[in-house]
Formats: sequence, structure tokens, C-alpha cells
Amino acid sequence: MKKGILSLAVTILFFTQVSPSFAVESLTCWFPPGWKSKPGQAQNIVKALSEKSETTINPRIAKSYPEILRAFASGKPSLVYVGSFVQTIIHARDIGAPLVQNINGKEFYSGVLIYPKGQDPAAILNNFPEKIAFAAGASSGESTAKAATNGKASIKTPNHVASVGAVKSGRAKAGVVKNWWWEANNGRYPGLEMYAIPGISEQKNPDNVLTASKSVPADVQKKITDAALQSKALFGATEMVPFDTHNIEFSLDLMEKGKIDPMTYNWN
Repeated sequence: MKKGILSLAVTILFFTQVSPSFAVESLTCWFPPGWKSKPGQAQNIVKALSEKSETTINPRIAKSYPEILRAFASGKPSLVYVGSFVQTIIHARDIGAPLVQNINGKEFYSGVLIYPKGQDPAAILNNFPEKIAFAAGASSGESTAKAATNGKASIKTPNHVASVGAVKSGRAKAGVVKNWWWEANNGRYPGLEMYAIPGISEQKNPDNVLTASKSVPADVQKKITDAALQSKALFGATEMVPFDTHNIEFSLDLMEKGKIDPMTYNWN
């Protein structure tokens, strides 16, 4: 009898000690589609996180953003390193917990209006709200454009280059792009200029945040957070810092102003 009790106690102790590893045999760390141009960095980031957290983590570059959201909603243990639009959807659907953010001097961004020189940007927004181009599924594109036009902006593009191209061709009266993108590329577009939309073009959208799905146990989240804080160079960061969830509120507010429902948005 005593032997049976001892055996049961040992079994319970064993499962208590190893249950986290049974719950999470491995994780997938997702990167957005744009990372297909830098798979080496994705692999190096995940290797460091895996080794320092003593957790098996596999890198994966998504073919689409919905693929990431499906993984998070499925209950499969996942991570994602992505910007504010997807982070806002994850937050609204309560399917993930943000861990850390890359601090590199451009950790927050805004959407700004690009329009033909000599025209009145405020008048364009008032008179032609539906003729505003924007990158779909981006806080600096779709969220900003629709927030500035009460949801009426309708010229959807795949990226900021295409949004500006729509303005140059005349298909759009103006376009909305990321402020940092315009800062780096405005020299290529001498016939266009930039307008900061009052109350909308605020540098408050968080970029490059590492988030865990709700199926990742708290102790594993902590290990991964600690690992990321020690791996700033691999992220290309000056520092990696714990992420404050209040920093997602501005991006969520843009969606609400633009009549974008984060609970149902699907990139279609």
C-alpha cells in the first residue's frame, strides 16, 4: 500500500514538473510576408530565442496576414513579430499577449497624406474622400486613410509604392503612407508633398512587437521575453523593452474612426 502511494506521489510530482513542456512541445514564430527578403535574420532571431529560453521554436514567414491570425486563433502555441495593424486585431480578439518591442528610433509611426504639389490637402479629404489610396491592412495606410475620411477611402493597394503610384497616375486624388517610408523615399517623387492630418497623423502606432498566442503558458512567455531582451542586436534594436498594451490604443482608435471592425477584418 505504501509502495503504491509513493508511486502515485512520484507520478504526480513528475507531471507537475514537466507539464509546461507537455503543454508546449514547440512553438512557431511567425514573421509577416515582407520578411521573405530576410529569412536569415528571422532564423537568427528564432535561434537565439529558442536557445536562451530553452524552448523549441521554429521560424515561419507567413504567406499572408490571415495565416498568422488563423494560427493564433487555432490554439496552437505561436509567436509573431509584427506591426500595429495585426497587433490591434490580436488585441481586439483577445488571442494574444504582447511581450516586447524593438526600440530603434522608429518604434512608433504615423500615416501621412501624399498629394500633388499646389493642391489643398484638406480640400481633397473633404471633397474626394473616396479617392484616397492606401495600403490594405496597415495602420499607416488603411486605418489612417479611413479614419481621415469617416470610412470612405476606397482605393486599396498592396503597398505604399502602389499608393503613391495611384496618385501619380491620377487614379487617386491623394494617398496615405507611413511617415518613415515617405521620409526615406520622398526624393523620388518631386511632384508630390506631404500633409500631416490633424488628430490622425500622430506618431503613435507601435511597430515591431513580439507577441505570444494565449495558448503559450505564462512561464514560457516569461522565458521568451527574457530571451528577447537579451537579443537586441539580432532584432536590429538599440533596446528591446517590455511592451505596454496601452500603446495599442491609438491604432485601435484609428480603426474605430475609420469604421474598420478588427473582429471581422479579413484583408478581402
